[in-house]
Amino acid sequence: MHIHIAGICGTFMAGVAQLARELGHQVSGSDSNVYPPMSDFLEAAGISIRQGWHPDHLADKPDLVVIGNALSRGNPLVEAVLDAHIPYTSGPAWLAQNVLQTRHVLAVAGTHGKTTTSSMLAHLLEAGGLCPGFLIGGIPGNFGVPARLGTGRYFVIEADEYDTAFFDKRSKFVHYRPDTLVINNLEFDHADIFPDLAAIQTQFHHLVRTVPRRGRILWNADEVNIPPVLARGLWSESQSFGAAKEADWRLLEEVDRPERRVRTTDRLSAGEWRIALPEAAPGRHNALNAIAAIAAACHAGMRPEQACTALAEFRNTRRRLEIVGELEGITVYDDFAHHPTAVAATLAALRERVGKAPIVAVLEPRSNTMRMGVHRDSLGPSLAAADQALLLMPADLGWDTTPLRHSLLGRGELHASPDTLLEALLARCAPGCHVLIMSNGDFGGLHHRLLRLLADRAAGGP
Repeated sequence: MHIHIAGICGTFMAGVAQLARELGHQVSGSDSNVYPPMSDFLEAAGISIRQGWHPDHLADKPDLVVIGNALSRGNPLVEAVLDAHIPYTSGPAWLAQNVLQTRHVLAVAGTHGKTTTSSMLAHLLEAGGLCPGFLIGGIPGNFGVPARLGTGRYFVIEADEYDTAFFDKRSKFVHYRPDTLVINNLEFDHADIFPDLAAIQTQFHHLVRTVPRRGRILWNADEVNIPPVLARGLWSESQSFGAAKEADWRLLEEVDRPERRVRTTDRLSAGEWRIALPEAAPGRHNALNAIAAIAAACHAGMRPEQACTALAEFRNTRRRLEIVGELEGITVYDDFAHHPTAVAATLAALRERVGKAPIVAVLEPRSNTMRMGVHRDSLGPSLAAADQALLLMPADLGWDTTPLRHSLLGRGELHASPDTLLEALLARCAPGCHVLIMSNGDFGGLHHRLLRLLADRAAGGP
């Protein structure tokens, strides 16, 4: 079968393309926004990418078009599919029908930490000899691909609450029907899709409804927005995790060092194990991600001590506090953080790693929720752990950024242009500093532009 994937460079859809190839299908795709790491992965996989949405991309008459949720009515390719009566479906529906039906599905949901926790979980199952399949919204360091079928019973999936497609406005994760469900956290996000937090909680409740009685729900006891979801109905076994005293999988932190332990309650098979977080996943938020992954792996049959040992070999997903270069004693990081909670957690993790060394945070508020100004009051405080902050705030944002400027307390600047921001950033780069660049897009290649300028400066160039 020839499958054409519209929106193939999205992190999820690139994984769908990989799985379709593994199943023996001919795969092509189109997209308007092509950038690494997914574009590099697709090229290496030999999957043809066509730029833009021209109807001619369908000239070779695919048997099925899988349409990504970024495409809507009025898109030329979508209109061509409908006019020609070409069979079409969504990525989540295709995945459910062709991959997940026969598997034990372990789904990781939540506003933050889905990619890292899913990657951890897939790595733990692999280390346990279970050869899982997976589809993750990034490229996990232990595997080098965003998706694979695997040969074992288990399949790990990053379960996103964003809508499915222009013809299916349910959250993507309701298609997956997990046997093991992790709910990491729950905050208001995706303001372009959901009017308020209650609407997101309703979608999570729909997800909870799909978990079978023999399944297990693992939920973060530190999060106040999760219990109301479970209170609406719970038909499966549940276990909690977190720092709360009542958590079944409890995070214990050492006072004088960044060492963590996990302790299980008497309700479970009580025990206590040391968690050695790998350098690629520092910080308290990653300790909680790790506990969620360990608890999920144990539902798949691993022993806690086995999972804790395997964790030390975890290599994080691309674009999660990833070092992209070091020049003149300056370290440049790339991170996907784009919500104030994630921004604050990433900065806290970097501060834990570098101590008192200066941190320059650079942020592109690119998500629809950020551009709508939903997080305008929490954005400035989320950058408090940085010594300096530079934000790209284009003129078409549509909300007053003056309060944001004031909330930075003289430690930050707002720039309307990537060029002026880069100039200001270069002036702040001194030996020993750490530059953390955060965006859920490619930020116009800012990371590599900065490294080239640093290389020119080191060589005595202009």
